[in-house]
Amino acid sequence: MGISALQDQFGAIDIYLFDQLLRGRIVRGMRVLDAGCGSGRNLVYLLQNGFDVSAVDRDPLAVAEVCQLAAALAPHIPPSQFRVEPVETCSFPDASFDAVLSSAVLHFARDDEQFDLMVAKMWRLLKPGGLLFCRLASDIGLEGAVFLGDGRYRLPDGSERYLVSAKRLMEMTRGMRGSLLDPLKTTVVQEQRSMTTWVVRK
Repeated sequence: MGISALQDQFGAIDIYLFDQLLRGRIVRGMRVLDAGCGSGRNLVYLLQNGFDVSAVDRDPLAVAEVCQLAAALAPHIPPSQFRVEPVETCSFPDASFDAVLSSAVLHFARDDEQFDLMVAKMWRLLKPGGLLFCRLASDIGLEGAVFLGDGRYRLPDGSERYLVSAKRLMEMTRGMRGSLLDPLKTTVVQEQRSMTTWVVRK
């Protein structure tokens, strides 16, 4: 299969989300929410392969792109499942989804309060036994980040992000009474930023 065929099938999917698909943790027929969907890079495969997909993002242009993508790839899914809403106040009912995805979203939290609200909302949206997949910036293995207050840091690459520690993620997992499906997996990018994958079963 050529590169263009792979892109047609999977889009620009997060490689760590692709790993969850390969291991059978996210399977056809599941109700899946992309919380902070952006332009839908993680939804191409799901839309084409029998998943019941919903998505939220605070950016109207991003949601419009996802609506167009869904209309082309899964026209049976109603546009009402793609909503212009912040993650922490999205309007789907609690216990609606088998999986909630959050890829490169949580580190845009403005402070501890918003971060906690986003995580708590995503957790409530999951059915019992559901899977929370998060890819987010952390301080794991990262030196040189400057603390700015309330969970935010200036990274060596010059950007500002909300960062979590391994300790915080583990405390949150226990506090939610979740089950960590994988050890925390972290990629440090040339000492400029650090991205951690956090996968929890409800």
